[in-house]
Amino acid sequence: MVVILANGEKPTHNIPVNILMSATKLICCDGAISFLEQQNITSHIIIGDCDSISLTQKEKYKSIIHIDKNTEYNDLQKALKYCIETGEEKVIILGAGGERDDHFLANIGILMHYANKLSLTMITNYGIFTPINCTTTFESYVGQQISIFSFSPDAAITFHGLKYPVHKQKFKELWEGSLNEATADCFTIEIENGVAVLVYKVF
Repeated sequence: MVVILANGEKPTHNIPVNILMSATKLICCDGAISFLEQQNITSHIIIGDCDSISLTQKEKYKSIIHIDKNTEYNDLQKALKYCIETGEEKVIILGAGGERDDHFLANIGILMHYANKLSLTMITNYGIFTPINCTTTFESYVGQQISIFSFSPDAAITFHGLKYPVHKQKFKELWEGSLNEATADCFTIEIENGVAVLVYKVF
């Protein structure tokens, strides 16, 4: 399991914590290395411009640091680009939310941008963001809070297994598919291939 740890709000909920502990390949955005040190967790690679780590850390981790000074991309983008370049297919992103709202919003945009290049999931301390581009069925539970955000306003979307179902509806505004609720142990978002949709499930 490939995990990227961004330098936002660190994992505290047991779900992201367990994922972090179970990573078979852990890619750390440079400033997050201090948190890993506190938790006695070893990173396999550190990526970024390294402006957020100390000289001592640079020396300590020099064998696994991948320095990228490109100012057009943030450290999360650099980590995702690295995953693409090294042939990874499925990646879980942790630590991308919280702390600064503008960073979190930017990270959502990055998540959607790279969703057609990698199988991505972003997990915060509150829930799971999953971008999809084809009809997808999700595991759930009765009463689980669900939001669907369409980034393709001209695409028709159908919900199955949610409290407020829709049939071939086009969401012109980003918020229109939010605040729904699962009614069974799974639900399905039906879309045409290539349509960009973000599904959020509260834990």
